[in-house]
Amino acid sequence: MQDKFFQFNRRKKQQFMKNDRSLKQSIDNRIKGLCDKINKNKNYYTTSSCSGRVLLFRNIKEKRDDVIIYSWHNAVKLKELNNVLRKIKTKELIYFKQDPCILHVACRNLEDSQKLHDVAKETGWKRCGVIASGKRFVVELNGTERLEFPIIYYGKMLVDDNFLKIAVKEANKKLKESWNRIDKLEKAI
Repeated sequence: MQDKFFQFNRRKKQQFMKNDRSLKQSIDNRIKGLCDKINKNKNYYTTSSCSGRVLLFRNIKEKRDDVIIYSWHNAVKLKELNNVLRKIKTKELIYFKQDPCILHVACRNLEDSQKLHDVAKETGWKRCGVIASGKRFVVELNGTERLEFPIIYYGKMLVDDNFLKIAVKEANKKLKESWNRIDKLEKAI
């Protein structure tokens, strides 16, 4: 039992010494408070997080750094989106996508992972589960709010301004729903 305790503490310490491998290279401000609160608890630590985002990306199958053209982790302004779209000169298929919040939390044991899972469910996280692998337990929390559609093909816009205005409004609404759920969970733990 003592060995498991030290292994968890060692992994937690190692996690905080790692470089941020995300494209953004930093934690999202909207989820930082929740992550800090989780990481202060001796039984948990976060391994990855995103508060939600809107992005434009190339439809490329292999994982490459240049797949994402532009990414926002805050509410999107229509004018800013249009400015980015005007600069895209490619024959590739380009997508507009709104991703929900995602959070991975390593837990000391199964009991701790179940506690976090239950609190997440109570605060509105519909997609959450416990991943158990060997002696490791990770709670994965996913928002369900998403939006995705092709937006440019062969350099031509596939949607008009009215559609884009509605898409931006819906994407921002979905981001705010994710952020509200993050705030609820932070208050509950």
